[in-house]
Amino acid sequence: MSDTASRIPTRIPTVRRRILAMLYEGFLLIAVGALTTALFILATQNRQGPLYHYGLMAALFLVIGAYFVYNWTNSGHTLAMKTWRLCLVAGEHARVPVHTAALRYLFAWGWFVPAFAVRTLFDLHGKAEIAAVYAVGVLAWALSAFLDKDRQFLHDRLAGTRLVQLPKHPKAKPAADAAQAAGA
Repeated sequence: MSDTASRIPTRIPTVRRRILAMLYEGFLLIAVGALTTALFILATQNRQGPLYHYGLMAALFLVIGAYFVYNWTNSGHTLAMKTWRLCLVAGEHARVPVHTAALRYLFAWGWFVPAFAVRTLFDLHGKAEIAAVYAVGVLAWALSAFLDKDRQFLHDRLAGTRLVQLPKHPKAKPAADAAQAAGA
């Protein structure tokens, strides 16, 4: 076993912890999306039409993808993942390669794309119908973790990545305690 592989934590985070981190990530992505939308509106001078609508969707897709790929390849976690002490690893790599992070980002859209396809295929427009379709799609994807021996979600399994839980950092001792311990 390589030295790098021995330093990668192996504790598997609970599904609950990962879902809570995703919810927190969603709140952070609202800010990323709002900034991207504002810049897009400024750049296009708020022109309307299908071309601009699809352009905004493409810009959001690319900016959010860049956010995730950059964070996963540089530190192994986003701000939400860091808060919940989660780290993304790929095999025995200390850092996730760019192509693996990009694949994971694309596969992670599996949380929503099937529901979007059902919504489009059946031409659903009611809020309750759309909410039900997305809820079933997200629930089905979340349940994929319970079918996996390592409790990894399907997009991690497909991309060859996994989330690990980082250990808690020991609390720093107050300066008086540290000085007393050094003098003893």
